[in-house]
Amino acid sequence: MKIVLTSLASVFGIFVSILAYMFFYANRKNVIHHSFSVRKKSGEGKELSVFFISDIHRRRIDRQLLKKIQLHGVVDIVIIGGDLAEGGVPLSTIDRNVERLSEIAPLYFIWGNNDREVGENVIRDIIKKHGGTILDNSNAKIESHPLWGICGTDDPSSGNVDVEAALQDAENYSYLIVATHTPSLFRKVERICTPELMVAGHMHGGQIRLGNIAMHPLGQFTEADGKAKLISNGYGTSIVPLRLGAAPESHVITIKY
Repeated sequence: MKIVLTSLASVFGIFVSILAYMFFYANRKNVIHHSFSVRKKSGEGKELSVFFISDIHRRRIDRQLLKKIQLHGVVDIVIIGGDLAEGGVPLSTIDRNVERLSEIAPLYFIWGNNDREVGENVIRDIIKKHGGTILDNSNAKIESHPLWGICGTDDPSSGNVDVEAALQDAENYSYLIVATHTPSLFRKVERICTPELMVAGHMHGGQIRLGNIAMHPLGQFTEADGKAKLISNGYGTSIVPLRLGAAPESHVITIKY
């Protein structure tokens, strides 16, 4: 009997240790840097620096993350790539997260599949309060880099996705960034134009992976012929506050043009 109890205690201890590791792994504050060059169209060489973060869910944006971002130099714009929140997240947490991200640079937000669980008007009010711009099937000029435009779509879960509307003024910009929460929309975008950068999240890199076994593929950054795509693992978690084999991510993207 003693041997059985000892074995059970050992198994329980291993299980708790694995859960603890997955919890702390899920709360890492990773900032990954990517860099690529687009073909120059006119003028001298410049750099546009983008901070992209998606799938924050229940996590808090703290000063430690902001300091890590600052290590990568000055950021020109911040993109929140959807799932800023989900049902049950305190409004004070959402407000503080947006406030801190807006301290970095002008902020752009696109809808994720969970954001409206806390109320669409709540999110709109918080983004507006901190001077951010919501890109729901719309686009805007990046004021500090006027050759650049940024387009954003609503999320498919809303039933209101209109890629054509988001890209309706694409020809007015020399360079283009497109943000969608769901990477499956990349294909629809590419039927209309080929942006210099496309960014998305949503899939969490599978969140919990057993080797190559997971619900979704790992996020990745790819670049070819002066065009880049980023699918992020996301910063937070869904359902359980645990990760394994799919580290949380936020990103600084430096674009030379």
